[in-house]
Amino acid sequence: MKRVNFCLGRLALVLLALGIAGTAVAQAGAASQNGYRYYEIGNLDAPRPGKTEAAMLLMGGGDWAPEAFHWWVERAGHGRVVILRASGDDELQKELFNDVGGVTAVQTLVFDNRAAADDPEVLRVVRGADAIFIAGGDQARYIRFWKGTQLNDALNAHVRAGKPIGGTSAGLAILGAYAYGALDGGSVDSVSALGDPMGSEVTMDKDFLTMPFLSNVVTDTHFAKRDRLGRLIVFVARAAQDSGKGDIVGIGVDEDTALCVEADGRARVYSLNGGYAWLVMPQRAAERLSDGAPLEFTAIPVTGVGAGSRLHLDGFKVDNAAFTAVASVVDGELQLRPN
Repeated sequence: MKRVNFCLGRLALVLLALGIAGTAVAQAGAASQNGYRYYEIGNLDAPRPGKTEAAMLLMGGGDWAPEAFHWWVERAGHGRVVILRASGDDELQKELFNDVGGVTAVQTLVFDNRAAADDPEVLRVVRGADAIFIAGGDQARYIRFWKGTQLNDALNAHVRAGKPIGGTSAGLAILGAYAYGALDGGSVDSVSALGDPMGSEVTMDKDFLTMPFLSNVVTDTHFAKRDRLGRLIVFVARAAQDSGKGDIVGIGVDEDTALCVEADGRARVYSLNGGYAWLVMPQRAAERLSDGAPLEFTAIPVTGVGAGSRLHLDGFKVDNAAFTAVASVVDGELQLRPN
C-alpha cells in the first residue's frame, strides 16, 4: 500500500463539487494544519457489497484474532472501514486490508488535536464508513480530542444507524458508558487503585460514547497479563458510587482476545491464546470506598467467558462459563477463589 498522495487531488475535487472551496485536505502521511493525518487503501469508488448489521468488536489489545475480524467484516457488509487513532500511522489499515481482507477500502484518520474532530473532511470520512474501528494508544487523548465534538455525535449516530463498531486496548476502554480515562497521564495498576481507590490516579469518565448493552458497563483491557482484576473492581465501585446505581458491570478482555457482540446482545469470544472476557458483577456498593482508605469490597462474583461460552449482554447471563470465582478485597488486598 502506498500513502496515496494521489488521493489529495480526488479529495479536492470532491470538496469543490460539494462547494466547500478553501477547506484544507490532510496530506496522506504528513502533518496537517487541521490537526490530523489521513491514509487510505483500496477502492473508495467501489459499490458496497452488502448491508451492514449492528455489531461490536471488543478487543483486549495485542494481536488480532482473524476469526473475530472476519465476523466483524461480514457485519460491515464487506464495505468500507474507517480506523480512528491518536498516534501511529497506517499499519492497522494495511493489516486489515491485506491480511484480513474482504473489504472494499480502509481509511485511517490520526488525530493530533481537538480541532480535527470538528473538521468537515474528517466528518465526511467518518459518516461514509460502513464500520468504525478505534485503535489502541492513550484513551485520554480520545476523551480530550473527541468528547463533546461533532465527531462524538457522528460516532453515536453511526451506532444508532445499525453499523458495526470496534475498539482495541484504549479503543475498547472508551466504549463503556463509564470509562477509566487515564487522564493523569499514567496507567494505574491494581495495587495502587485498591490502596487508594479515591485517589488522583483513578480518573473516571462518563457520558462520552453510547453503545448498545454497555450503558452500565466499565471495560478494561490487557486483562490477565497485566493483572487488572483489582483495578476493574475499583472502577466498578467508583462508577457505582458516582452514578448512584447498584448494577454497574465490569468487562475485562484478555490480550489477543476479542468479545464479539451481535445486534441482539449475544456475544462470544475468539482468542489466539485461550484468553477470556471477565465479567465482574457485584450488584451492590462497596463496603468502604472513601478518601484516604483502601478499598473494602467482598463477595464479588467473577465469571470467565471463553471460546465455548455465550454471554447474553441483555441480562449479563453466561452459558457454559469457562470458570466462576468470587473476589474479595479486604483492606486493599485482593483475593480470588474458585466458586
